Amino acid sequence: MNRKKIVDKHSPVVTTIEPRAPLSVGNGEFGMSVDFTGLQTFPEKYVTPLSTQSNWGWHATGGSDTYTLDNVEMQHYQGARYPLFPENKEEAYHWLRQNPHRLQLGQIGFLLYDQAGELLPMEAVKPVKQQLHLWSGVIESEFIADGEQVTVKTACAPNDDVIGVTISSSLLKTGRLAVQLAFPSPNVRDRKWENTLALNWEEDGHQTKVVEQSDQSLTLKRVMDDTSYMVGWSWNNGEMKQITDHQLLLTPDNETLAFSLSFSKENMVQKLVNEIFGEAMEYWESFWSNGGFLSFEGSKDSRADELERRVILSQYLLAVHSGGSVPPQETGYMYNSWFGKFHLEMHWWHAAHFPLWGRSSTLEKSMDWYLDILPKAYQLADSQGYQGARWPKMVGVEGEQTPSPIAPGLIWQQPHPIFLAELCYQAEKDEQMLKQFREVVFASADFMASFASYNQEDGVYQLGPGLIPAQENHRMEDSVNPPYELEYWHFGLGIAIEWCERLGEDVPEKWIDVRENIAKPRVKDGVYLAHRDCDNTFTEKNHDHPSMVAALGVLPGELIDRDVMLNTLHTVKEEWQWETAWGWDFPMCAMTAARLGELELAVDFLLMDQVKNTYLVNGHNYQHDALTVYLPGNGALLIAAAMLATKTGLPEGWMIQQEGLKNIYR
Repeated sequence: MNRKKIVDKHSPVVTTIEPRAPLSVGNGEFGMSVDFTGLQTFPEKYVTPLSTQSNWGWHATGGSDTYTLDNVEMQHYQGARYPLFPENKEEAYHWLRQNPHRLQLGQIGFLLYDQAGELLPMEAVKPVKQQLHLWSGVIESEFIADGEQVTVKTACAPNDDVIGVTISSSLLKTGRLAVQLAFPSPNVRDRKWENTLALNWEEDGHQTKVVEQSDQSLTLKRVMDDTSYMVGWSWNNGEMKQITDHQLLLTPDNETLAFSLSFSKENMVQKLVNEIFGEAMEYWESFWSNGGFLSFEGSKDSRADELERRVILSQYLLAVHSGGSVPPQETGYMYNSWFGKFHLEMHWWHAAHFPLWGRSSTLEKSMDWYLDILPKAYQLADSQGYQGARWPKMVGVEGEQTPSPIAPGLIWQQPHPIFLAELCYQAEKDEQMLKQFREVVFASADFMASFASYNQEDGVYQLGPGLIPAQENHRMEDSVNPPYELEYWHFGLGIAIEWCERLGEDVPEKWIDVRENIAKPRVKDGVYLAHRDCDNTFTEKNHDHPSMVAALGVLPGELIDRDVMLNTLHTVKEEWQWETAWGWDFPMCAMTAARLGELELAVDFLLMDQVKNTYLVNGHNYQHDALTVYLPGNGALLIAAAMLATKTGLPEGWMIQQEGLKNIYR
């Protein structure tokens, strides 16, 4: 395959303002999104916020020790304690929900002036063409300001949190185009609203200190409560002024300008602009030339090119926004959703594709984080009366669970580290990996075996009550034996047993007992229910995630009757309220259809015409205007595509060429 030709074909080209679809650059640890000017000049014209974020930049209002979980009320289910509702501790509850939050590190954009020195109105600035060159990782932007052309190129260093920018325009030399760097307040505005999108431009509560300055460089220290970070700015011509406490202005004196902007928790990294562009081009050429690749060229189905576009762009976006050393937030570095925290039940959707696409080393980086927070996961399980390690659902980089009416009750993230570690092992067959992630796998399995309770009457182990399924519209006290979670317990414990055998260790009897005697999901009228007692699954509870189908699709379905699951899948297709689904639900259903041999149906699910299955011009999976970015949908698409390419094939009329994909999915 001519990989470059295929990648270039799908490089996004924008000729108007796309308010929901800004382009972005980044390196897995850091990312920045830009408007049509190649910087962040007109954020008010965008529904999707323009952001600069990292994995290391976090802040807690008032300091990280303002509140702890000891300061909130706990609710009790099945003898375990959960921070579900604020009761009379609202201040502590909401502080812990929004802290620590991921920092917006800074906003950089143009100031454009008319000949009289007045700021140009937006109507005088027109986009011409903007393209993200996927093969090089460079965004090239052209626009007209007051009749004059401006050309901007933007890139991110692959191994350092540094942006490189080049600008060419006659407006530079006449002082009519300047570059402004501004820093918002880190404090969250709204105490209760989940997706806090608007930046806070209050002057108080943070400091911007000039540490060092020369004619062509500047080093700043940003300070807020017990958080600080460094910013470095270097340029090749012009004059720098600090115009307010948190705003700096660079006014060039030449028709071209090159500058670099670096961010760091502590130690600054200085790079020349040419270095940044050279490293970016080398990295992205290597990225696309190696690892997995597929094409649907030659297919008769008119939808093939769109599916290929989604697959290509999803690889770029997930490398930029989900390929770092900690699990990503659902919106990556595009903006904060849920205050920038991780949702660990989404980590599998973000990252399981990496080993399947020949990039297991990318997933391994974030797997190390589970080792880092293992002591807290042990502590959480112990505080609830369980053995092993319990992984929180909504969590910041420090590893503490977040209060929520839903998050503490979820359990389907518990087997994820086992599954992810197994994918890494199968991709590399590295015995050292077994030793490296042994404790994560075994501690996860210990919790799973401990969490399952024995039902004396039925002679089986059951899950719940005292859990919320992946389909989150069920109460903790009602939910028993959801199909996906039952199958995942069976599957995850099976992998943990295999790891014991590979390492030559004795298998705990409890693991074997729970796995062999776990309940099978209940069937009613020939279909699987959301959970054992949910007789109204397809009448009143047919919204949110149809996660029962994941038991045979995402998972191999050893507890599942194939005919019943086929009936369930068709019922889901006809009866589900798809406007309430989420982006990963469509690939999830496609995987179930593919395993059942329903290949036409699999493709129909992947490309179902639903708002939440929309992929914008920038490749992001759109959900609604408060969630214009949803990376779990992109990741799910790549997992499903890998399954179709390596295991099940595609329906008649489709052509698929693939290189480097790993046939390691069970």
